[in-house]
Amino acid sequence: MSVLAADGVSLTLGGKTVLQSVDEAFAGGRVTALLGPNGAGKSSLLACLAGLHAPAAGRAALDSVDVRALSAQARARRIGFLPQAADVHWNIDVATLVGLGRLPWRGRWGETAGDRAAVAAALAATGMTTFARRGVEHLSGGERARALLARVLAGQPEWLLADEPLASLDPAHQLEVGAQLRAVAAGGSGVVLVVHDLNLAARLADDVVLLRDGCVVAAGAAEDVLTAALVGETYGLSVETGVTATGQRYIVPVGRPD
Repeated sequence: MSVLAADGVSLTLGGKTVLQSVDEAFAGGRVTALLGPNGAGKSSLLACLAGLHAPAAGRAALDSVDVRALSAQARARRIGFLPQAADVHWNIDVATLVGLGRLPWRGRWGETAGDRAAVAAALAATGMTTFARRGVEHLSGGERARALLARVLAGQPEWLLADEPLASLDPAHQLEVGAQLRAVAAGGSGVVLVVHDLNLAARLADDVVLLRDGCVVAAGAAEDVLTAALVGETYGLSVETGVTATGQRYIVPVGRPD
């Protein structure tokens, strides 16, 4: 399976060091959550993995090849990226928007049956089929977020990198889209998500990377990392953890330590 890695990545933005010698490998076929307080470097690490930032030191590598050495088309075919502030600045319909995710695969003959099938599958996966002909200006914030995720899914990338893709969704759609992200990983693709909700991370993630001040505090299987001690250290909080009657782990911040 494909491997995406940060190899000693340090990054400076606006004169500030936001990542410091991050070494972390991400495995295909798994969902990895990037967690940490505001300013920890989560979004910056995700952007480096997507090839959008040039590290001051180190590199992001896809199967041992520097992602920034790949052509734009090759990178777009293999890595799908959904930024936190993704938006649409013209009123196209949802199906057309999702179809843009197929652009890296389009040949000289334009749209193919395979493209149309990929768009239909992405719309279905995000619950947006009935919105296919609706203009994006007429979508709610949550509907627009699902349409933008569908655009990335339509490209069928080996890696799906998404910055808070569940943040604007109601609880029901968080669970539905989360289940689809897990299905993407089950199909062999790697999924790396920036998440703020600790309990969503506990539900969705196979692996967790905890970040603070641009450094990795802990990384590994979710059940090993999402402990009261490690989460509390990362966020500077007292934390309680437990398991529901159905076996779902939960994490509750209870306040600042004395």
